[in-house]
Amino acid sequence: METNALSEDPTRDLSLLTQIEADPDVSQASLASELGVAIGTINWHLKRMVAKGYVKVKRAQRKKLRYIITPEGIALRAALTMDYIRNSFDLYRHVRRKTGMAIEEARQHGFEALGIQGEGEIAEVCRLTCLEQEMLVSSAPNLPQIVIDGIKLALIMPSNSRPAAEERGMHGSDA
Repeated sequence: METNALSEDPTRDLSLLTQIEADPDVSQASLASELGVAIGTINWHLKRMVAKGYVKVKRAQRKKLRYIITPEGIALRAALTMDYIRNSFDLYRHVRRKTGMAIEEARQHGFEALGIQGEGEIAEVCRLTCLEQEMLVSSAPNLPQIVIDGIKLALIMPSNSRPAAEERGMHGSDA
């Protein structure tokens, strides 16, 4: 069964269920702050999850609510967690494959180093892949660049796609 059919926002639902499981007495304001969204958004998601039977609400004190994850909610959290892990590994494998292809292309053009334009986890996977494949990562000019745009990677070759050492005749090739 596909979890997307169960949940309109799987990442947010997983985060909510995880937070509620960690602290059933958590307030909507705390959830909103933790997840970086408005309280109204949290309220809407919680009402939807209650309506679908994933969460129950009990009054703990006069103005205090306690959220209890139902067995269906636990099953949903497990399914969402598995989807999250599967998607993360798929992305990891995709980034490694694309980085490997970029390294191969850079080497075919005679480069022994390249640059990486971008930040975050995807850039880190690119750097690790370069390290594993013994490709130097440098900020030197005139190198091919792996450019990261969201989850997309592109290799941009410098306008002169021959290494500077080759231009000076240091490779000894007649090409």
